Formats: sequence, structure tokens, C-alpha cells
Amino acid sequence: MIKIELPAPDVVVTRSKQLGEKVEAVISSEYGFTDYHRIPRDKGGIILFFNADDELMFVGKARKLRPRVKKHFEDNVSPIKNHRHEVNKIAVITVVDPIDREIYETYAINVLKAKYNIDKVFYK
Repeated sequence: MIKIELPAPDVVVTRSKQLGEKVEAVISSEYGFTDYHRIPRDKGGIILFFNADDELMFVGKARKLRPRVKKHFEDNVSPIKNHRHEVNKIAVITVVDPIDREIYETYAINVLKAKYNIDKVFYK
């Protein structure tokens, strides 16, 4: 049996109570994530979106973390597009190897039971 443990998040960004001023980054001003700049721009990894009750909403992976997180808040095809205002916390785990990212993403979706991930679900 292979034992997999999800690494601790490198960066955790939480929604501010007060929404930020209108700035270039939509995620900062509209959704209240004012410390969004702490997410690495050019590193790959896993992104975990949590709601206010600390329930895992969605897990994603990316070759470049910050642009991918931003896309989740701008895209019309993002799985969380109808639930963006529910996101209270974004945890980012830096993972360099693409194979490891795939394994961690699938593990997190199935063991932590992400609400809005419909691909890669092995439980029902």
C-alpha cells in the first residue's frame, strides 16, 4: 500500500472582512483577497479552495500558480464560477514535479472529498 500525505500549504490567503480598493487584480478588489500577491507567480503546485466553514470546495493544479488562481475568479468555464463568493480561504502547496501534482490533486479530491470537483472522483 502506498502512503500519501498532502504537504502543508506554503501560502494560505484568506478573504479580508473589508473588500480592497479597486485595483488591477480582480481577485483582490472584488473578492477580498488583498494578500493575493503572496501566491508564487512562476511556480507550479496545488490550489485548495475552502469556504467559511473550512470545507474543501475545489482542488486544482497549475504550472504557474498565481495566474491559475486568478483565472478561477475570471473564467466563465471555471468549476467554481457560481461559487466564487463562497471562497473564504485559498491554500497553495508548491509542487515542482508535474507527476507529483497529479497524484496530490487526485488524492486531495478523493480523500478530502472536494465538493465541486467532478473529474477524478473515485468515491460516490
